[in-house]
Amino acid sequence: FPFPYTPYRIQEQFMEALYGALEAGRVGIFESPTGTGKSLSLICGALSWLRDWEEKRRQEEARLLALGARGEDRLTPQQARPGSADTAGEPDWVTAFVQRKEERDMVDRLKEEQIRRKKREDHLEKIRHNVQLKYAAKRKRCEEDEAKRLLQLSKEALSQGAGEGVLDQLDHNEEELILAEYESDDEKKVVSGLEEDDDDLEEEHVTKIYYCSRTHSQLSQFVREVQKSPFGKDTRLVSLGSRQNLCVNEEVRRLGALQLINDRCIEMQKNKHEKKSDEENEGKKRRVSRTVCPFYSYEQMQFLRDEVLVEVKDIEQLVSLGRETKACPYYGSRFAIPAAQLVVLPYQMLLHEPTRNAAGIKLKEQVVIIDEAHNLIDTITCIHSAEVSGSQLCCAHSQLSQYMERYRKRLKAKNLMYIKQILYLLERFVAMLGGNVNQNPGCQAVSQTGTVLKSINDFLFQSQIDNINLFKVQRYCEKSLISRKLFGFVERYGGPASAVKTNKENQKVAGLQNFLLTLQHGSDKEGTPQSPPVEAEHDHLRTASPLMQIEGFLSALTNANQDGRVILNRQGTVGQSSLKFLLLNPAVHFAKVVEECRAVIIAGGTMQPVSDFREQLLFSAGVDPARVVEFSCGHVIPPENILPIILCSGPSNQQLEFTYHTRDLPQMMDETGRILCNLCNVIPGGVVCFFPSYEYEKQVYGHWEKTGLLPRLAAKKKIFQEPKKANQVEQVLVEYAKCIKRCSQTGGQMTGALLLSVVGGKMSEGINFSDDLGRCVIMVGMPYPNIKSPELQEKMTWLDKTMPRAAGQAPSRVLTENLCMKAVNQSIGRAIRHQKDFASILLLDHRYARPAIFNKLPQWIRERTQVKSAFGSAFAELRK
Repeated sequence: FPFPYTPYRIQEQFMEALYGALEAGRVGIFESPTGTGKSLSLICGALSWLRDWEEKRRQEEARLLALGARGEDRLTPQQARPGSADTAGEPDWVTAFVQRKEERDMVDRLKEEQIRRKKREDHLEKIRHNVQLKYAAKRKRCEEDEAKRLLQLSKEALSQGAGEGVLDQLDHNEEELILAEYESDDEKKVVSGLEEDDDDLEEEHVTKIYYCSRTHSQLSQFVREVQKSPFGKDTRLVSLGSRQNLCVNEEVRRLGALQLINDRCIEMQKNKHEKKSDEENEGKKRRVSRTVCPFYSYEQMQFLRDEVLVEVKDIEQLVSLGRETKACPYYGSRFAIPAAQLVVLPYQMLLHEPTRNAAGIKLKEQVVIIDEAHNLIDTITCIHSAEVSGSQLCCAHSQLSQYMERYRKRLKAKNLMYIKQILYLLERFVAMLGGNVNQNPGCQAVSQTGTVLKSINDFLFQSQIDNINLFKVQRYCEKSLISRKLFGFVERYGGPASAVKTNKENQKVAGLQNFLLTLQHGSDKEGTPQSPPVEAEHDHLRTASPLMQIEGFLSALTNANQDGRVILNRQGTVGQSSLKFLLLNPAVHFAKVVEECRAVIIAGGTMQPVSDFREQLLFSAGVDPARVVEFSCGHVIPPENILPIILCSGPSNQQLEFTYHTRDLPQMMDETGRILCNLCNVIPGGVVCFFPSYEYEKQVYGHWEKTGLLPRLAAKKKIFQEPKKANQVEQVLVEYAKCIKRCSQTGGQMTGALLLSVVGGKMSEGINFSDDLGRCVIMVGMPYPNIKSPELQEKMTWLDKTMPRAAGQAPSRVLTENLCMKAVNQSIGRAIRHQKDFASILLLDHRYARPAIFNKLPQWIRERTQVKSAFGSAFAELRK
């Protein structure tokens, strides 16, 4: 395998196993600890395979074409198409003729494909060398811009005369189905009259590798690794992202919330398509909603597409190129998909079928690599679950009925029918929460509070909507873009004093709801309802289109009855109550990916415990166990660089067991404090201590303050706490790192810093405590999930019903253990980041020594772990 430097032995093993899995079309679960160069191994292994595969296909094509060129007669049936056995009862000459025709067609198709490929390669080669071409294009662009600006000015002068006509012109024909987002493939044909020549470059999907990860920063990191790798020069790579990350139109970007950015973008394209027929009305219309995006220009986007294919670019480079070339990176990058060899994208985009289709991602016979996949099951569950609040339901009902009143005369019967069905659905949903849509949701108290779970069918029957075809309603919502039109309507006429006088009550509701929503959103984040006015305004914007959320909920209800549940969460008032759809069976949505792809690789730093991937995702999705391969490699650090200890009791011989009942006892909190004090005396640099939850961390901190233990701790290490707000994490980490650096340079009483974090919080994933930032990681207790949560209970019941018992343990029990250990493994894996790094890992709870739990630690940590029943010997080891 080509590699930028001499690979570690484990990297070679990783690449060999990966190559084998891709070649054989397997589903692989690959584990390679962070710090072992996993990304590079993935890149070099997968791209080596792809190169060989393309080469093989070329040779095969050449062979067939050569045979074809020598004359059809000599083609034996087996050579061209193995497996086309002669159909019984056909005369030989018929069979031969049919076969000959098939062979000829195949040769023709190969010839065409070859021509196309040659064309693309020449085209890209030309771009690589032809700098003049770029400058010519740039000059032309500047001239166009100038012309556009003049045109815009004259239009503005015209539109000053606008005013009264606005009202009538909103939806001149509600029935007209404007291109919805997922038809973005056809948009190419609609936009400017294309020259034939250009279109030839649109070839069939090249065999490619889809690489997905969780966040944009992880993807950018990966692209930089590709740039450094030996494949960086000649790989056609395209990065995909959301409009929020890729949009270069400042006016649209300013909207901030993803939903609003999406809406505005689509509206602008719609305007582009409507422009042709609407020129004469243009003077009357309000300019702002009729603007067309200047970056959505077919020529510029093709130019961008070619640039992307010629040289590997990450998202940041793509965006700046888009700004410079006045081309939309969001659509330009999508045009590059068919010809690309490596497509890098966030995994929400790949795992959600509608989004996948919208982007033009075809999985048939392709390779998918999902990195950072330790929480893949949760991710799929989250993407396909949906929640709507009572206030959103009431708000949507109020908006939609006002919309219907206003345009009743102009709407076609079919539209009215569907709008009435949606209104009826909203009404029934609110009734299920114990409320009435015509009253203010914030003032209606709920009589029976609490949480109820229902199967989908029960929910449909009890809410009396089982006679409505949800599939049709869902399709209508997609095709008619009703939620977008409603959003435009509310944007124009909404606001505190609604312009539509349907009934006084509704009108008050609308203004009040917006206020309530801002309050509710503010209080969700903080626990206190005071949020700065700026945020309130922003939230008002975000909830301006509640029908969007509700569409998500409706489409969730079309899942099969056994695969999901509806949770009715009744709280205080109808406005605060909510309906939530919970997906129980993630395999139904993953099945399609596994079926269509040639090979799927699920990779991560810590994939242990692997059993839930096998059982819940793969076997449930109908994957043949023989197709699944597992690969787990050790770490690159020498064994003496890591000291994992399971500690069963503390300095005063108090047994360590942090269950829900015992962890609140003062003696447990005291013991934890004593352990930390002792450790901080001998450990240099940074110590990271993980607690099972924010609440518990707060409680312990408060207790230490009262008992005077904090000052003792603070004498040795400056104490930092993980903030609850995501935007403050960066700052805390910077301070933490500065403090450690300062202490190591000055040398004095203070030896570093102590960071109190939370499992599953902001610090436990994706943040690296390398070198001095994490010389010791401590895990207080076992972070079991909250078993009281109705969602988890339902999932447990469902697993017990549908999954086989493993090794005498109930699947529900295995689930809670696995969730706990996945969280632990994520948190403790953060300390070792490269070959020369060293750290100790302390697990404070005697339950870690139980075989079932112990075996779920990552192999490279498990092999080196010591179980210590007394604190003394553990402390001695640590000191060493």
